Order: sequence, then C-alpha cells, then structure tokens
Amino acid sequence: MATQHKHLLYLLKNPNSVKTLNHLKSIHVHLIRTNLHQDSFAMGNFITHCSTLRRMNYAQKLFDEMSHPNSFVWNTMVRGFQQNQEPRNALILFEKMKMRGVIGDKFTYPFVIRACNDLWEQCRGKCAHGEVLKVGLELDVFVGTSLIEFYSGFESMEYAYRVFEEMVVKDMVAWTAILHGFVSKFGDIERGRELFCRMPNKDMVVWNIMINGYVRVGNVEDARALFEQAPFKDLLMYNTILGGYVRSGEVEKMMQFFDDMPQKDLVSWNSVIGGLVRSKRCSEAMKYFQQMQMMNVSPNDVTLISILIGCAQVGALDVGKWVHSYIDRNNIGLNNVIGTALVDMYSKCGELESAISVFEKMPERDVVSWNAMMMGFSMNSQSRNTLEFFSRMKNDDVHPNDATILGVLCACVHGGLVDEGRRYFASMSKDLGLTPKLEHYGCMVDILGRAGLLDEAYRLIRSMPITPHTGVWGALLGACKIHGNVELAESAIEQLLQLDVEDGGYLAIMSNIYANAGRWDDVSKVRELMKKKGIGKTRGCSSIEVDGEIHEFGVEEKIHPRADEINNMLGEISHRLKCAGHFANQNEVLFDMEEEDKEKTLIFHSEKMAVAFGLIATKKGTLIRVVKNLRICSDCHAAVKLVSRIFEREIVIRDRSRFHHFKNGSCSCGDYW
Repeated sequence: MATQHKHLLYLLKNPNSVKTLNHLKSIHVHLIRTNLHQDSFAMGNFITHCSTLRRMNYAQKLFDEMSHPNSFVWNTMVRGFQQNQEPRNALILFEKMKMRGVIGDKFTYPFVIRACNDLWEQCRGKCAHGEVLKVGLELDVFVGTSLIEFYSGFESMEYAYRVFEEMVVKDMVAWTAILHGFVSKFGDIERGRELFCRMPNKDMVVWNIMINGYVRVGNVEDARALFEQAPFKDLLMYNTILGGYVRSGEVEKMMQFFDDMPQKDLVSWNSVIGGLVRSKRCSEAMKYFQQMQMMNVSPNDVTLISILIGCAQVGALDVGKWVHSYIDRNNIGLNNVIGTALVDMYSKCGELESAISVFEKMPERDVVSWNAMMMGFSMNSQSRNTLEFFSRMKNDDVHPNDATILGVLCACVHGGLVDEGRRYFASMSKDLGLTPKLEHYGCMVDILGRAGLLDEAYRLIRSMPITPHTGVWGALLGACKIHGNVELAESAIEQLLQLDVEDGGYLAIMSNIYANAGRWDDVSKVRELMKKKGIGKTRGCSSIEVDGEIHEFGVEEKIHPRADEINNMLGEISHRLKCAGHFANQNEVLFDMEEEDKEKTLIFHSEKMAVAFGLIATKKGTLIRVVKNLRICSDCHAAVKLVSRIFEREIVIRDRSRFHHFKNGSCSCGDYW
C-alpha cells in the first residue's frame, strides 16, 4: 500500500501526468481506494490537474466532500477558479474560507485580488488590500505585484506606485508590472521612462513595453532610438517598430525597415502589406504579397482581407480572383469578414455577378455584408436592385444601420429616384429609429440638386439640426454646376471657404461655373484665391490592371515604359473622335491657354491615357477596366462613350463615386452622374 501511495503522489505532483478527463477519473478512483481523497496534499495536487483540464466543476464536487481541507486546498481552489475565468466563484469560495476560520496567506491574496480586477470590483479589491495589511502581507513580493496590477487596471497609478515603493524586495515581475501600468495602461510615457532608467537588469519584456509605449503615443522616432539602444532584439521588437511606421504613415521608412529586418514572420508581412494598402500604394502591396508567397509564407485572414481591400481600391480583378481561388482551394470558408471583403472587391471591380454569387454562398450574412452588396448595386448603376435587396434584408430580420440607409440613398442619387429618396430619408427616424447624419443629408441634397430642385435642396440645408459639413455644401455646389445656378453656387462656395477647405476641387468647380457663365473676371479672382491659399485641384490619377500588374497614370505624365505607344494611340483616338464628330469640351480646362493647347490637355487626362494603354496592351475584344481617383470629367465621359463604339470595346471606368459601363457608344449611367 505504501508503494501505491508513493506512485500515486508522484503522478499527482507531475504536472504532465494527467492529460484527459478519463485519466483524471481513473486517478480519482485510486484516491478513494487508498483513502487519499481526504488527504489535503493529495487533493490539492489533484485539484491542480482539474484546473489544468478546465474541470473546476469536477474539483468543486470533490472539494465539497472533504471534511477538513487545509489552506493549501482552499488556495488551490481559489487559484483554479481565478485562472479558469471564474472570478465570481473564486471570491465566493474565499468568503467561505474566511467563514470557516481559515486565514488567507501569500498564496491566497494574489488570486483574490486578481479576481477583483477581473470583475472590475474596485471596492472589494481595496478591502482585500486592507486585509493584506491586517495579516502583515503587504511586503510580500507576490501580493505586492498583484496589488500593483490591480491598481494599474483601474488607472490608480499613484496607489500602485505607493505599493511598489513600499515593497522591500522588488523582483523583475514587480518592476515589469509597475512599468506596464504607467506605460501601457495609463499612457504616462515620461514616468515610465524614469522607472525604465532606474530598473536593474532590464530584460526583453521591459524593452518591448517601453518601445511599444512610444509607438502607442505616436512617437516613432523615440521608439526607434530606444530600439537601437536595446542590447538584444527579438522579432516582437522589430514588428513593434514596423507597426509604428505603419500607424504613422511613414511608408518609405516602413519599407526600408522591413527590407532590413533579419527575420520576418506573418505579422511582419501583414504589417507592410496593410500599411501599403492603407496608404493607397496598392501596386507595391501586390508586389510584397507576391514576394511573401515566394518565401513560402502562407497568408492568413488578415493578409487576404488586406489584399482584397487593395484590389478593391485599384480594381485589380485578376489578383482578387486569385485570392478567391486561394480561399476556395484551402477551404478557408466564407465567414462574414472574408465573404464581405470578396463582395466588396468584386463590386468595386465591376463584377457584380461574382459579387452576388459570393453573397448568396455565404452561410451567414450580417448587416455589413448586406450593406456591401447594396452599395455594389448602387455603384454599378443598378439602383432598383439596391432597393429590392433592402426589402429582402428587412424580410430576413437584419436590422438596417446608418450605412445601410446611406447605400440606399446613394442608389437614389445615381438613379435619379427623387420620390424614393425622400421616402427612405423620412423613414430613417420615423420607422427605423435612426438619426440622419451629415452623410445622409449630403445624399439628400445631391438627390434634390441633381434633379434641379435646387431651392428645395437649399431649404433642406438651412433646416438641418446639425451644422452642414463640406460634403453637404459640396453636393449643392456640384448641382449648381450641372444647372448653371451661379447665385446659389456663390452661397455654397462662401460656406465652403468659411469651413477653411483645403481641397482646391471646390474652387475649381466654382471657377468652371463662372467660366460657363462667361464671367471671366470672376474666374481670374478664383484662380488668384487658389494661388494665395496655395491649393490646387487634386491631381487626377487612373490605374488599369493588365496581366495581374497595376499600371498608374497621372495627367500628362509620360514616364510609362510604353509612353511612345500610348501617345500614338492617343493621337489615333483624337483623330477618330474628330471623324466621328466629337469636339472637346474645353470648359473642363480651367487655365488660360490657347484653344489648341486646351484640346491637348484634355487628351492627356489620366483616364484617357489608361484607356489608350488598355487598347494597346490587351487583345481585341478584351474588357478594359480603369479606376480613377476623381469624378470623370464630361469630356472624358463623352469621348470614352465613342471609343467603346469606334474600337468595339467594352470599357468600365470607376470614378470616386460610381461605375460607368461603356458599351456600343452608351453608358450605364445614362449620362446622369
């Protein structure tokens, strides 16, 4: 029997000896047979195994059967509940422990205090601190560290610091806890740095805490300086600095740092790809994605979503399709996030059928998924489908949110659906309990303004319960340009100037309105104002994907490797447009120059250059897809309509607000955009 006892106790003391519930039950049987189920040492170790296997309900039953458990068993139970995310049970047991006359010790209070922290019970934690003082445990390093973590959790850093200073012995865990409290919890980087400088024998953890602290407050320079001073550097430290460059938008430094890293993991690759996508440098993001695959680093959900967002930004359909096939090949599954990213990517690449296919295959769809699909219809001039899906969404008991109604109103903008727009806008607060935001008012002004209801649009702005922003006044200004209302346009631009708008596009529109009205003196005044403010019209940029590679074009840029061929094609386009009776709309050119020079400027608009490249770089009959960062101008719109007929090509151009599907000389927008 003595030998059996020894073997059983050996098993119980070995932390890796019990791996399954059946094994646990088998040992329990032996405990009963050997009468060790009442032995505190044996049962304490057995309860530890129960805790490891997350079977605290099983431990509770055995504990309740013990007649005289000692403090070791009580402490093991309290610790087990706290470590198994059952802090309420830990505190209940602690109260029972006190009622039984068992005094808590240095092995009890650390877990009691942590349970108070888990439950966000500040008063109870302070009471536990008082009990610690009564039993003379305040100087214990484990109890003291728990108190530091507790007060740090409530951002009561002066209390935490007082506990720390009163500790006679301060081990590395205590130093780390107080540093983490000041830097990570409270955000006091200066106090943290003082402690860091005082700290003896700094390990990798504290270096990481300090460097990450600087990154979190946006001070990447000091984070990098500290990084360079570190006597040892791990991959986490490298990734922290890399993430700092991503957050601050310092793309060149980010890429240089990434390229110089001696070791990279999936987090590193995701950071650089995500940083490039966030900075709208999607072509480079795609190149890093390709490098990642060549290095045999398998992408995860974060990688795939970043790339899909990048594909959506630049219309990289081929890469987006490859990502979709990768998802299918690896049985990743269409969860809400990945499925929605695919729907968004296909929609923004003009592939609505594929977007619908993904949407219908998603096992679950939340409001974000529905919003992405409806916005896809809206952008692609399928306004009626947007409204049908909105009804279907409500029938599926998915409650609309602000973004849903915004998508519906955008569909009304693109489809010229004035009555429907009024109705849906009114239903926001009346039927759905949603309060209209600035974006919703901007859409309504756009709907009314485009329809020529300028006075109604202006009255709506004046009746707004919130102060109109640039989007609202900008929508009115755009409508004034369409309908040539100079007086109302002047009211709109006055408000925009008061908002101190840095976007020169609004002043450029005003200049255009004056030019169309023949008020050249006012055109000059606007141009002078733009020079005085040091602002200009946002640079136009268009991109096109050919064979999985993104090609970008700026206005009149001639840096492309095939620039000569593109120029020749632009010349041919210009010649054939004239033969077809097209005359350039020179009102789109706002600079003072000769008529011939204005015409040359128009032919080198970025979307025309991208279309020209598409004509020379793809086979006859291939659909040409172009993405532009601004609204397509009226001259380019008219020209591309004719190009689609003359060259027998289907052309899709996505500007900043919608798609234009050009085919056989017409556009899906019906010239309403």
